Amino acid sequence: MYQRLPDRTGDQALVREINLSLIMNRLWEHSPISRAALAEMTGLNKSTVSSLINELIEHGFVREVGLLSNGIGRPSRQLELNPEAGFIVSAEVSVDSIAVLCANFAADVIWQHRESTYGETDRRVILGRVVDLMQDAAARGRDPAVGRTAMLGLALGLPGMVEQTTGTLLFAPNLGWEDVPVCDLLTPDFPDVPVFVDNEANLAALGESFFGAAQGYHEILYVSAGVGVGGAMVSGGQIFRGTTGFAGEFGHMTIDPNGPVCGCGNRGCWETLVSPAALFRHIRDAAAQQSTRLEQMTGGDWDALTVPLVVEAADAGDPVALDALAQVGRDLGIGIASLLNALNPDLVLLGGTLSQAHAHLLPVIRAEVERRALRWAAHAAAIERGQYGRNACLMGGVARVYQTILAQPGTVSR
Repeated sequence: MYQRLPDRTGDQALVREINLSLIMNRLWEHSPISRAALAEMTGLNKSTVSSLINELIEHGFVREVGLLSNGIGRPSRQLELNPEAGFIVSAEVSVDSIAVLCANFAADVIWQHRESTYGETDRRVILGRVVDLMQDAAARGRDPAVGRTAMLGLALGLPGMVEQTTGTLLFAPNLGWEDVPVCDLLTPDFPDVPVFVDNEANLAALGESFFGAAQGYHEILYVSAGVGVGGAMVSGGQIFRGTTGFAGEFGHMTIDPNGPVCGCGNRGCWETLVSPAALFRHIRDAAAQQSTRLEQMTGGDWDALTVPLVVEAADAGDPVALDALAQVGRDLGIGIASLLNALNPDLVLLGGTLSQAHAHLLPVIRAEVERRALRWAAHAAAIERGQYGRNACLMGGVARVYQTILAQPGTVSR
């Protein structure tokens, strides 16, 4: 899976693979569609399209879904990707929870589960539980009654730097993990399944691009504001990875050299200013000087603060909650303005835990971007909330497997 494939010349097998990918992508974009329309759309001759479609039907990736008549000539058989071609399992390890999802080939969710790992630090325990949940998801996905028996791929998102050629988690500061051979730990339990391990923000950005709020955009900046701040850039449908594969660590941009110490060892990283912890810090500091309904809502236990509670207080007009959200929104806007100047995307999506406060944060972020970013970059980019919220990484894992199948359907065994 992680070994680099040798370069290939323009042999017949490569041409066939390219044509299969072309047809699969057009079916994904335009289903239902006829063979004749596919031939016209792809520029391939009708006999080639018919041969490749028959192959895809035989392998279960495509199915015929009826006839369509325009009143002239014979009705045409319509085609679509087969939702029951198989299933995909996607998982995420975050700082305080793990989640697993199973989807069919149409990206419809069959089953999902999330549970807290708060207080658990042993990576063997956490990854062991992830494998157990993946096995549960596979059991839910496998349904011979509808012909859905093949596990098409497995993806896992992690909050840190993942080496793509080996699937090793090199560094996850908020987990305290280093040099964990995650892919090697997963493959014994799933020996015949393609396994993808990636940074959670990369997968979240891909999920939003493929299935969610970023569909139709070309240059997408995704900012995931949770316990840490992750980020990713999707360009032309592909994750931008940089030279060594670690692009997107926006949370570790230094914003305040004299700011709080970050888990990475630096001081004043962006994520120390725009995380839920920063939001709660502002609230605790302000509560020492003025009253807030959050004190009653938490029973005076500041450890019980959550983003939804802060949003509830802000919606009720609580000045402490409103001021804290405004401060975090301004700090988010400062960082996003710099990223707009550097990367020039056409869409910025806010994800992660803080996106639950989008109604209060986005107006402040937009105002700060308008104030600080170059107007050409600022006016070119919409700034919105991600569609999938806390499930963005899970849907991104589905997209990662899906994207590979669309690109190389001839290499996938069912």
